[in-house]
Amino acid sequence: MGKSEHTWLHSTHHFSFADYYDPDHINFGVLRVLNDDTIQPKSGFPTHPHRDMEIITYIVSGELTHQDSMGNEEKLLEGEVQYMSAGTGLTHSEYNHHPDKRLRLLQIWILPPEKNLEPLYGSYRFEKKDSHNRLLNIVSSKQGGAQIKIYQDVKLFISRLDKDRRLEFTIDRERQIYFVSIEGSIEINGTRLYEGDGLEITEEQQLIIKALSDAHFLFVEMASSHDL
Repeated sequence: MGKSEHTWLHSTHHFSFADYYDPDHINFGVLRVLNDDTIQPKSGFPTHPHRDMEIITYIVSGELTHQDSMGNEEKLLEGEVQYMSAGTGLTHSEYNHHPDKRLRLLQIWILPPEKNLEPLYGSYRFEKKDSHNRLLNIVSSKQGGAQIKIYQDVKLFISRLDKDRRLEFTIDRERQIYFVSIEGSIEINGTRLYEGDGLEITEEQQLIIKALSDAHFLFVEMASSHDL
């Protein structure tokens, strides 16, 4: 993974991004970017453009203030998820205006199914109890059943799993998963992940997820790369 260390921002890049380039890790299926960002108090990203990308932001801790060219302005807190399909183009800014508390978030960029789609924006707050010791589907395609719907055929799940608890997940044929350990440590089909680790999962039909400590994780389920 790539690392960016600035006075105001500490980032882990799961895929090539900014100054980090790895030709073997440009994307994983339609998953183009997954950044684990920690933003210091009273700092952030000034206004910048996006186009033809679907962006999901998951607030791990702290608070994020968002403002965009569509007239949206809001503050997002821990557990909230923001989605933005940039489509034909928009600009936005993202700041941590808190005077002394750091902001940690995961920003996930999904390639859209086609270009020049109508821009979308929204957010939703999920309660901790909704994902406690269970898998919670937070994002799906417009044909799916999640609270948040985007254009692309993906599903995002989160969970907060108590130590020694386990979950199972069945993977449909011709689908793959990118898994991120946000906090704590877990074991997936015998492979251990620690805080900040990522795992590409292909050619599996079943996941056995066991928490080695209290754990918090997220994964993206999508079509297999060879089907794109």
